[in-house]
Amino acid sequence: MVSIDEAHTLLDEIAQELPEEFWQELNGGVSLLPDRKRSPVAQGDDLYVLGEYLIDSMLGRYINIYYGSFERMYGDCSPRAMKRHLRKVLFHEFTHHIESLAGERGLEIKDEEQIRAYLDSHAHNDEDEA
Repeated sequence: MVSIDEAHTLLDEIAQELPEEFWQELNGGVSLLPDRKRSPVAQGDDLYVLGEYLIDSMLGRYINIYYGSFERMYGDCSPRAMKRHLRKVLFHEFTHHIESLAGERGLEIKDEEQIRAYLDSHAHNDEDEA
C-alpha cells in the first residue's frame, strides 16, 4: 500500500511534468486530501470520486485529489501503478481546468455520459434481479 506521504511525493513528481501554462488561473493549486469520497450517484460500493476540478467564488479554481478514494480503489497496487493512476486522474482534472478557461465542456459531457452508462448498467442489473 502506498502511504499518503508517498502518494504526495508521486503527485508532486507528476505535477512537475505539466507545463507552466497549465497552472494559469489555478490559484488554489492541487491538494491531496485524506478523504474517501463516495460518488453521490454510486449504486453500491463501486464508485468513488478520485479527483475534482472545482471553481468557487471565494477560493477560485483548484483541484482536489482524494487519497482515501485511491486507497479504496487501488490500495493493493505498487507505487509504479499508483503513479499511473494518479497521473491519469490529475491530467483528467487539468483537462477540465484548461477546457473551463477556453469555455469548452467536452470532457464534462463525456463524464456525464459515463455516469449515465453506469446508472443504466445498474438499472439493467436491478431489472434482471426482479
